[in-house]
Amino acid sequence: MMLSFFRRHAAGFGVALLLPLALHAAADLPTLWAERVKSVVAIEYVTETEVARQPSSAMGTVIDARGTIILPSGAIDPRAATWQLKEFKVFLPGSAEGTPGEYLGQDAFTGWHFVRAGEAIRSKLVPVTTFAGGGEPRAPALAEFVWGIGLRGKDEDFGPYILQSHVALLQSLPQRSGIAQQEVAAPGLPVFNRDGVLVGVAGPSGGQTFLQISRTGRPAPTMLINVEESSAFVLAGEVLPYLDRIPKNVSGRPLAWLGAYGLEPMDREVAKFLNLTAQSGLVVSEVLAGSPAEKAGLLARDIILAVDGRPLPELKPDRVVATYLEREIERRAPGDAFAVTVLRGMERLELKAVLGDEPKLMREAERKHFERPGVTVREFVYGDAIERRANAAETSGVIAHFVKPSSPVAIAGLRQEDWIREIDGVEVKTFAGAVAKLAEIDKDDARPEFVILVARGGETAVLRVKLK
Repeated sequence: MMLSFFRRHAAGFGVALLLPLALHAAADLPTLWAERVKSVVAIEYVTETEVARQPSSAMGTVIDARGTIILPSGAIDPRAATWQLKEFKVFLPGSAEGTPGEYLGQDAFTGWHFVRAGEAIRSKLVPVTTFAGGGEPRAPALAEFVWGIGLRGKDEDFGPYILQSHVALLQSLPQRSGIAQQEVAAPGLPVFNRDGVLVGVAGPSGGQTFLQISRTGRPAPTMLINVEESSAFVLAGEVLPYLDRIPKNVSGRPLAWLGAYGLEPMDREVAKFLNLTAQSGLVVSEVLAGSPAEKAGLLARDIILAVDGRPLPELKPDRVVATYLEREIERRAPGDAFAVTVLRGMERLELKAVLGDEPKLMREAERKHFERPGVTVREFVYGDAIERRANAAETSGVIAHFVKPSSPVAIAGLRQEDWIREIDGVEVKTFAGAVAKLAEIDKDDARPEFVILVARGGETAVLRVKLK
């Protein structure tokens, strides 16, 4: 009978035994929350395009007493030029009024965008480093309780709210990261343990795949992504050492560059054949012309095995190894020596490279809008050549960066990202040449039409643009 009694009431005993701990945590959490919510803000800014002023908002974490704030990499459109980003404002949680902020740029290694709050608001902010604890950051354990902060939208005055979960998985992606059982913070905002110690910063949320059943009965996979909350967070040990990587300018330069392109993880069967099952390797698809990799003697189909004498780590999934190597480059500076161990055929080679400064990025390219035809052209840069499999040293032309809907060029069939090679039968050799030709057309009110030659997906087309 006692055994039966125990079975009926075991669950209740468990609750009773855990109740003091739960009450203790619940009593402490409001106090922890009241201080830690001061380390987060909302950021609003405007992207000024050819036809509109697009307001956007993101969530950020305060990292120092100067009011420096980090935003996740996805907070700002990578296609937007820095001069298009305007009117940054910093909002305290629960506040309808923002104060001016300054955009400092993006760091390539961490991916963070940096913003600085104005002096008027800094005294109300608490750096998240205040809650880092002493000594080396401790990684949370599996099943450990964690909690974080979310912010509602601007229409709700960025009201703060709490999220709670438990650690379900720890892995390297390649940064050491935690995955909680459910959403634990808004992307870019901090995650804490039961004692209020910082354990990480939330990254972008992963997607969940569901099957959508139609009336025909055929299931179709559908991925749902929560853009407001995330269950994934980068551990504090991968965050705290790099908070000082504040860009020297809004372009984020200098940017280290090797020039090995299309890195793919070594096939497992190939690794087994080469007796390399105990380590990772990356196969080089292409070595870019004029790059530090080419000057160092790296060749396509070389297998990179080590960097500066350290073997590439075994990471799962395999594709994460390529990200690891990219970060090893991005954490360095132009002019730094960079040693790679490669396998070429059956021979191991030690190659020495000197990292260069990365060629002009798309977001740095010059742009010019022409209202009458309805197009913004962008300077052709190194990245455009790579994307189009063209020789960067011999390319010409400009890119259609923006095509105004229902404009003459749109009606003619021009699309965004088309490569404009000729205008009125004249080869476009430089951005300045294209601008001069289009400016001439734009100002000539009597001109009824003009012709452009464009390349798209390996094919070319002649488009007749009617201006009248």
